[in-house]
Amino acid sequence: MEERVAFRFDIIYVQVFLLSLCYLESCCSPLDSFDHPLTNLQKEAILSEISPTGSPQPFLPLLAPSPLAPFTNLTSPKLSGRCTLNFTAAESLMSTTSIDCWSVFAPLLANVICCPQLEATLAILIGQSSKETNVLALNGTVAKYCLSDIEQILVGQGANDSLKQICSIHSSNLTEASCPVKSIDEFESTVDTSKLLAACEKIDPVKECCDSICQNAILEAATQITLKASELLSLGGSHILPEHSAKVNDCRNIVLRWLASQLGPSNAKEVLRGLSNCNVNKVCPLVFPDMRHVTKDCGNGISNRTACCNAMESYVSHLQKQSFITNLQALDCAASLGMKLRRLNITTDVYGLCHIGLKDFSLQEVGCLLPSLPSDATFDMSSGISFLCDLNDNIPAPWPSKSQVTFSSCNKTIKIPALPAATSSSKNGNYGDNAMLILSLASSMFLMMLL
Repeated sequence: MEERVAFRFDIIYVQVFLLSLCYLESCCSPLDSFDHPLTNLQKEAILSEISPTGSPQPFLPLLAPSPLAPFTNLTSPKLSGRCTLNFTAAESLMSTTSIDCWSVFAPLLANVICCPQLEATLAILIGQSSKETNVLALNGTVAKYCLSDIEQILVGQGANDSLKQICSIHSSNLTEASCPVKSIDEFESTVDTSKLLAACEKIDPVKECCDSICQNAILEAATQITLKASELLSLGGSHILPEHSAKVNDCRNIVLRWLASQLGPSNAKEVLRGLSNCNVNKVCPLVFPDMRHVTKDCGNGISNRTACCNAMESYVSHLQKQSFITNLQALDCAASLGMKLRRLNITTDVYGLCHIGLKDFSLQEVGCLLPSLPSDATFDMSSGISFLCDLNDNIPAPWPSKSQVTFSSCNKTIKIPALPAATSSSKNGNYGDNAMLILSLASSMFLMMLL
């Protein structure tokens, strides 16, 4: 029976642990001197020097602020006064986004939770604002002020202060960019809005990723408004020339904002996050370093199983330093790595041989896999930040077949291992064990410092 576990890190334990780490790292060296995995992924040359114990670095990253800086020390944002967006009407949405993008965890949750939530927030803010302005985009000047104000509000509530860089957000993302339509009147006169709303008003987040009912409706609407100004309607259907694909993508953002204006903040968030999950789970976000040490010990037939497995465990421990991923992403990562190894003449199932599981592709020692439909992070004063992980499913990583080209959860011919339930959530996570683990690590470090 599967158990759902929430990671809940008491802020005192976090501070003690980070202080210990800081002391051991030459008494609080500047952040740019830390050799952190998120800022230095190009270490292929030293893979052979890593002790092949299979134990990755501790869960808590070294990207934290000053160890004793309290999370609850929130600041009042200094707003420009020139942004036309209604932040008051979206207080709950902004609060959720700030927690999803909390300072320390933002880089680690960027691909799965933080950036999808931030992008949904921007679409909803502009969509709701369009009810007053009748336009689905901001002009360039206002967009700069609004993006700055949004950043100020989120950082003031505890979010990472580098979200624009982490999520690759620019002020142009709040404008119409190259899309020729931004007026609601023009949009609604061009698009079959009833059909669009019927397809996207409520989506099944699992079926949508395979059936693409709402996604196809969005693409059709984006194509229609792209072709309208391009005078290409005579081409018929959804035919788009390559040079117009960027416009279609920009118009897709206009369509999402229109949907957000019709659905309301809460429903729009569910739909937009559901759509983003489809894209998130299609791609493995991990960067695979050079594999020469693995091919040396595992290629051309395995003569020494111990050496091969040591090389694999060392390599996988390198992957574990990058980010949290979902269970479906882990399947894709396992398939991607397996196919790369196959192309390097490693034909033996080294996953089975070396007991490599899906957990081994996600960040941290205990192997937190986020559900394929990850829920928002939460915060309370007693337990701090928490988010749900699937900890108890020891699913073996499937070795790709020779004929397999790519992994897809929608491909019925590919046998997928039993995965944790995606949507269940629980308030009764095994918090005590995780908190005590951190406290134990912190205490051990202090004892080491005293010796």
